[in-house]
Parts: sequence; C-alpha cells; structure tokens
Amino acid sequence: MSIYLILAFFALKKLLSNGCSLFILSVVVYFQELAVPMGQRQRLNEEVLPFSAFLTDNFGRQHSYLRISLTEKCNLRCQYCMPEEGVKLTPRAQLLSTSEVLTVAQLFVREGVEKIRLTGGEPLIRPDVLDIITELRKLEGLKTIAVTTNGMNLVRLLPKLKEAGLDLLNISLDTLVPAKFEFIVRRKGFHKVMEGIDKAIEMGYNPVKVNCVVMRGLNEDELLDFVALTEKKPLEVRFIEYMPFDGNKWNFKKMVSYQEMLDRIRQQWPSLEQLPLGKTDTAKTFKVPGFQGQVGFITSMSDQFCGSCNRLRITADGNLKVCLFGNTEVSLRDVLRSGASDQKLLDIIGAAVGRKKKQHAGMFSISQMKNRPMILIGG
Repeated sequence: MSIYLILAFFALKKLLSNGCSLFILSVVVYFQELAVPMGQRQRLNEEVLPFSAFLTDNFGRQHSYLRISLTEKCNLRCQYCMPEEGVKLTPRAQLLSTSEVLTVAQLFVREGVEKIRLTGGEPLIRPDVLDIITELRKLEGLKTIAVTTNGMNLVRLLPKLKEAGLDLLNISLDTLVPAKFEFIVRRKGFHKVMEGIDKAIEMGYNPVKVNCVVMRGLNEDELLDFVALTEKKPLEVRFIEYMPFDGNKWNFKKMVSYQEMLDRIRQQWPSLEQLPLGKTDTAKTFKVPGFQGQVGFITSMSDQFCGSCNRLRITADGNLKVCLFGNTEVSLRDVLRSGASDQKLLDIIGAAVGRKKKQHAGMFSISQMKNRPMILIGG
C-alpha cells in the first residue's frame, strides 16, 4: 500500500474519533481492504463488513453483547449493590416500557448484537419479563438470551422462563452460611436461592453460573467451600472482585484480588488448570481436574480486560452506558419518545460508542468518581 493510502487512512481515523459518520467509516474500511492482498479480501469482507459501524468503537471493539436492566427494584438489599438507606427510584413513567425495551433490542440486534442479558435490580420481579423473553426469542440474529438473578423467585418461574427461551442463567450468591447471607443481603432467603440453583441444574442449565462478590473480612474465608461445590455439580462459580459504586462504602482494603484468591485455591488444589480464554471473555476460568464444574474470576479492578470489552448497557430508565465504570450516559428513552427515526437513534448510539475510552480510569480513580449505585445501573 502506498504512503498516500496510509496517510489517508490515519486522517480518516482521526476524523472518525471526532464525530462517527457511517460514510467516513465505510471509506476507512475501503482503505483497510486495499491494504490486504486480494486473496484475503473475501475473508475480510466476511468478518469485518457485516458488523455495524455504529457499534464499533475507535479501538476496533465490536459490541455484540447488550445488557438491559429491566427494573431498579429488588427484593434484596445487597451491601455492595444498594446503599443501606436505599435509593430513590425512578418514577415508573420514566422507565422503559415493554415495547420500548423490545424496540431498542431489535435495533441493536439488527446492527449485530448476538447476546442480550436481562438484569436489574431483580429482573424476575418485573411482571412482563416472560413476555419480553418470548419476544426477544423471535429476533433473527439473536443467539443468546441470559438473565442475572438473585434466585429468590427462580423455583417458581424457571419452567416458564425456559419455555419462553431463556438460554443462560447467572445466580448471585455470596455466602454458603445462612446467617451471613442475611447480613450481606439484609433479608432472609438463603434456602430459596439454593433451591433455585438446584432447580436450574435439574432443568438442564449447564453450567449454572454463580456470581460471588468477594469481600475481605466477610466471605473470603469461603473460597474453598465454593470451589468444592463444583466437584459434584455443573456450576461455574465466578469470584468477582469488590468494585466501587455510589453508596457501597468501597474500600481498597476490603477488596480481595484475583491473584490472592487464585493462590489460596491453588494451595488446596495444586492441579488447578486454566481453561482457554475466549476473545471477549471477562472471566479467567479454571478447573480442578475431575470436577464437574469450574471457577472463574472477574478481575475488573486488579487486571482489567477493557481491551476485549464487547459490552454495552442500557439502564432501566433508558440511558446507554458504554462503560460500567464511566459516568457519562446518553438517554435513548428521550429519543424514542420524541418520535425520532431509527437512523437518528443509531446516530446517537454510534456517537456514544465512538466516545468510549480505551480503558477505565483504575480502581482508585473510579472510587472517587460520581456514578450510580450498582442497582441503578444494572448488574
């Protein structure tokens, strides 16, 4: 490729960083194609061109995974998620309606999103959750529908959720001690959650993912007990580093790093082996040979994985967040309700994605940054 094409390519990339235009991005892709030998161009066309320019950021990350919060309400009060005094909930009229959730989902799927995760709050307390999953299942191109839940209503709802089309399940559980459970979530219900996990296994979900936020002085002494659960059950226990959000009284001293957790587990199971890491995986996954299940680590604080991030989030009140730890948001709800066209909505989404930073600011900066409580973002 000539020096002129190289210069033109970087000039256009600079323009792109200042304003995200589909036309400009198409020209950039054209120059990228010219840089590839003719014999390889067909593969480039197959892998790059079909994915939406609107969901591709300036670092080449393609956002094929959308997390939609269905509600800010929850039937638990987890310490790391909600301030002790509670939160001021958004008025119902300002939350996305069923049709608005589906409209947004359809638009993102059309542009290349292949996986949607429904979160909250507690998504299973939203009355129309089954209707939403049923309609999402009809979207051509959507490969995976997942839910993150606290498990309190799972035994009752899971048969209908599976019938509606739910593919994957993450269940939050931070302790195996009932009394400690009540302290962490400020409610009773430990046995309901355990029954929900068993019900998910019974209904064929494999693996059932169990999310455990590890906090020093509270539950780090249970790491080995959680790993032991994976011996006889098809679970993937995911140990999550304690992260700072508004109102959760985050303190660096309370955070147990991935490396510390891994070292403790390896002392008990020296044969623990790491599994291959997928291109967009957030969890570093390990397995004890001979165990049915496995364990993973979400290392957002000590070893960030921003470079492979393919996730976007929509809050229950309709704001797009391109980074969990960023405090900038764009209202899609207001654009939807203004009667704007799909193209206008895409332009706004594309501009927001184009502003996504290369990586988050680091745990200490994040802890000082104004952001929503986790429950108002969507877990």
